[in-house]
Amino acid sequence: MLGVFSGDLVEVPAELVVAGNRTPSPKTRASELVNRFLKSASPAVSIQLAGLGHLAYSHANQSPFSPRLFAAKDEIYCLFQGLLTNLGSLRQQYGLSKSADESVLVIEAYRALRDRAPYPPSFMLGHLAGSFAFVLFDKSTSSVLVASDPDGRVPFFWGITADGCIAFSQDLDLLKGSCGKSLAPFPKGCYYSNAFGGLKSYENPKHKVTAVLEEDEEEVCGATFKVEGSAAIAATH
Repeated sequence: MLGVFSGDLVEVPAELVVAGNRTPSPKTRASELVNRFLKSASPAVSIQLAGLGHLAYSHANQSPFSPRLFAAKDEIYCLFQGLLTNLGSLRQQYGLSKSADESVLVIEAYRALRDRAPYPPSFMLGHLAGSFAFVLFDKSTSSVLVASDPDGRVPFFWGITADGCIAFSQDLDLLKGSCGKSLAPFPKGCYYSNAFGGLKSYENPKHKVTAVLEEDEEEVCGATFKVEGSAAIAATH
């Protein structure tokens, strides 16, 4: 799966920009990144978000233990990869049918967070159990919400393209070709949102998330992120 958002919509993490500037490497524009994804993952689907970005996904070569899902409802779009072990109880909690999958559940949980509950995202995300990463876009509010499970069971990365867009994907090689060293593993147990304060830990909401720049030029990623008080998140090669 691939989510790409304009730098005019979201605040690009300064740490990823610095990482790319310290060790310059080839990058491409976001449009080329999307085109590469569509060619490499055919058959694939791409949704253009009114000039604010793209969402794209494919079921090609997916694992039955980590399926890729997509749902759209009331101008909210969600790409989801993985499985929730408590999906049944969450369906009941949000009044969903037994056919509702994880992507539908995340949309409904987000709607409750946005419209009804005066809770931070950590309240919503803390109830999700399992292995997952997801990218959600709310067109009605131009809001982005991205998250990864507390154990990082689904590999997930983010980076900055040549034209200053922020991209999210489970495919490291795909992002590497367009983001160069402005690339990092997405921190586990964390979320990123332009509506809820940027990058934060939902597993440890009181702890700051900081970046460590990679000194080894052989590293694929230019930075890693860690939650203060926890071990650094290792880059994946």
